[in-house]
Amino acid sequence: MQKAVQLDVFGRVQGVGFRWMTKLVADRLGITGTVANQPDGSVKIIAMGPDAILEQFIGAVKASPTPSGRVDRVIQTPLKDVSACHKFSVVG
Repeated sequence: MQKAVQLDVFGRVQGVGFRWMTKLVADRLGITGTVANQPDGSVKIIAMGPDAILEQFIGAVKASPTPSGRVDRVIQTPLKDVSACHKFSVVG
């Protein structure tokens, strides 16, 4: 079953390759959506995929996909009525 979530990621997540490494993980797992830096220093991720695969992706994000980064906190919000994406994109 397809599922969509928003992840607001806080920590050392800007200026360390976090968005691009997140994209690599998403592409490897077949997750679609977006990742973008936010003005407050956090990163916002919209991710869609099969439930079990999405949980793997969320685990990788929480562990920080880049060795230079550090994830202190992730706020996970389930999403409904999200328009389908066909790839994972770095925006902003």
